[in-house]
Amino acid sequence: MHRGCTVFGMRTLTMTSRVLASATVVWQWVTTPEGINSELMPVLRMTMPAPMRGRTIDQMGAETHVGRSYFLLLGFLPFGYDDITLAEIGPGTRFLETSTVMSMRTWRHERTITPDGDACEVHDQVTFEPRLRLPGGEFLIAAALRALFRHRHRRLFRRFA
Repeated sequence: MHRGCTVFGMRTLTMTSRVLASATVVWQWVTTPEGINSELMPVLRMTMPAPMRGRTIDQMGAETHVGRSYFLLLGFLPFGYDDITLAEIGPGTRFLETSTVMSMRTWRHERTITPDGDACEVHDQVTFEPRLRLPGGEFLIAAALRALFRHRHRRLFRRFA
């Protein structure tokens, strides 16, 4: 399930999926560098800043500037970066990343994992505002991000199916 809306010149996309594993197991995977890249590949890979290597998001702590991560299209073509800041962390349940992204004036990614019996719900909300204002640009970027997050949710579902 997803929806998008425009708020104050920014665009917000949401996606929620039911994953067939406990919230604890899913959280332990999605907060690791390996889990993050497993969701993104083969479309995209992110390099990990030194403070994040071998650590989970929980181990970083809230209000932590993690550092710069580079986006690699298809796993090897550099095309941008994300200067990651973990603004908030609800250990085992939620994180909010508010980062500086090369192509975005505003970038906020919030992920919440909620227990649902023997499964859990993974909810992503992404709020963004592109730096360049081109006719139709926001629509194209929103479509690309929606496709990327659908891909991420499919990969999670498959991993735990």
